[in-house]
Amino acid sequence: MMKKFINDPANLTVELLDGLQQCYCDKIKIVNERIIVRVTPKAEDKVAIVTLGGTGHEPALQGFVGEGMLDAAVAGDIFAAPGGEKVFEALEMFNRPAGVILVTLNHNGDRMSANKALRKAQKAGLNVQEIVVHDDIAQGVATPEDDKRGLGGSIALIKVIGAAAEEGKSIDEIMELGNKFNAGISTLSVALKVATHPQNGGDIGSIDDDKMEVGMGQHGEGGGGIMPVKSADETAELMVTRLMAASDVKAGDKAFLVINGSGATTLMEMLVVYRKAKQVLEAAGVTVVPGKCTELLTVQEMAGFQMILCKCCDTCAKYLAAPSDAPYWVTK
Repeated sequence: MMKKFINDPANLTVELLDGLQQCYCDKIKIVNERIIVRVTPKAEDKVAIVTLGGTGHEPALQGFVGEGMLDAAVAGDIFAAPGGEKVFEALEMFNRPAGVILVTLNHNGDRMSANKALRKAQKAGLNVQEIVVHDDIAQGVATPEDDKRGLGGSIALIKVIGAAAEEGKSIDEIMELGNKFNAGISTLSVALKVATHPQNGGDIGSIDDDKMEVGMGQHGEGGGGIMPVKSADETAELMVTRLMAASDVKAGDKAFLVINGSGATTLMEMLVVYRKAKQVLEAAGVTVVPGKCTELLTVQEMAGFQMILCKCCDTCAKYLAAPSDAPYWVTK
């Protein structure tokens, strides 16, 4: 049975966005109902960074609007894309000579909305380019990019290109850096327990009590890696080894490691997993830059986590540590 502190399920998106705005009223505000923007806008001569996505994955994606990250996030309903018209509205709102970069996670609804918005933007003569995130390696590294889901690695990408934009880099420079960093992001999830849909209470997928599933997507999509529950160290080693191969992270490289909780996993568990994953990386001769162990992109009360590994150049490592005042990624 679903147990949640909500009111009318039909009002969930409106109320959660309003709560976010009320809590961080010094940093973000909602305009035109579903577009979350910075209270203090970036200078017009700097590239704007915009993204889109469904709600229900808090703090993603609207929690990363702020200095050094997003200029705007366009929010859809629970687990649903916001629609091309609203995305175009945001692109038009932030159009500028410096240009706009749209970050799209590779899910059918998000891609359809983004493509519609980009077609309208092109017709209107807007200066917009897109980066599509497809970091999920659950189906294997040989899987075509268009079949790989976009997961929590998108937040690290937004941090890198957001910092580059804040510094005043040109759109061509940011696209080159962003595409390079994007190619080196790999994400793998594991789940012990599925979530429920907060509007109807239905289970999202299924996992037997004595099993875990490596590769489950953020909407309960199957990953195929069903196996008996393993210890934290066994799970961490299994996952980080696959991620190293997918990102081509090897001795002498720098890497950014994230353990992103899925919603019902304790920080205790995440820290234990991070510890082992970092040990494996360092034993392989990889330099692990300061990372993240927190909730960035969740799936309601799903128990599990996403392990995200990003191959880093010195510039990307600098931008990952650069200042940000986004509500859920504050760095000094």
